[in-house]
Amino acid sequence: MEENKVNIVHLGHSSFLIETKENILIFDYYDDKPDVKKRTLENGVVSGEKLKTDKNIFVFVTHSHSDHYNPIIFKWKETNPNIRYILSNDIKDEVDSNKYKYMNPYEITKIDEIEIKTYGSTDKGVSFLVKVDGLNIFHSGDLNWWHWKSFSKEELEVEERDYKNEINKVMENNIDIAFVPVDPRLEEFYYLAAEHFIEEIKPKLMVPMHFGDDFNICNKLINKIGERSTQIADITHVGKEISFTTK
Repeated sequence: MEENKVNIVHLGHSSFLIETKENILIFDYYDDKPDVKKRTLENGVVSGEKLKTDKNIFVFVTHSHSDHYNPIIFKWKETNPNIRYILSNDIKDEVDSNKYKYMNPYEITKIDEIEIKTYGSTDKGVSFLVKVDGLNIFHSGDLNWWHWKSFSKEELEVEERDYKNEINKVMENNIDIAFVPVDPRLEEFYYLAAEHFIEEIKPKLMVPMHFGDDFNICNKLINKIGERSTQIADITHVGKEISFTTK
């Protein structure tokens, strides 16, 4: 069986660049760091040099919240006119163009050799499942188990039910790599979505996200979850590279 190698770079919060054999996927790029001296992936910036490639580039935006979306992504076409954009339908309120593919939850589209399926969110927009180069990659966006201490018992029950219902829909897929929120603002309940995702779907690799600059939460999650069949990435800084190989 042929090995599938993928390289993942953490670009801050919920943003990642994922490079497979033939394709580059960029999710939820939001912090372009205009003041950084070296515009490199190591500093969390997608530079013009990285965009000059023979590989196909697909840019995804799960929703229009400012910590997931920066309109600067559309300027990248000036460097590489072949970039394709797959956007949650709510981005139409910001930028409406027939040059881009807009998607609602529970839609499927195919672009070249990649298949894209959308699922719902427990906040705004969509989550994405991308089938590319023999890999199934899931990016949750703001699909999370939002257990806020300020919520009433009834509100907490709704949040739990909505998250679990959505995960039940995602379960129809074998997922290799999953990007799942572990938000420190939820305090001791930060891990709920990640643990449930691992228990129900068992991805080969889980990449924590949506934690701002609280990188310690990744190691905290690893210790909390314990030994499972799912590997959990330990992200220690912006620009962190994660290499992963699966058969």
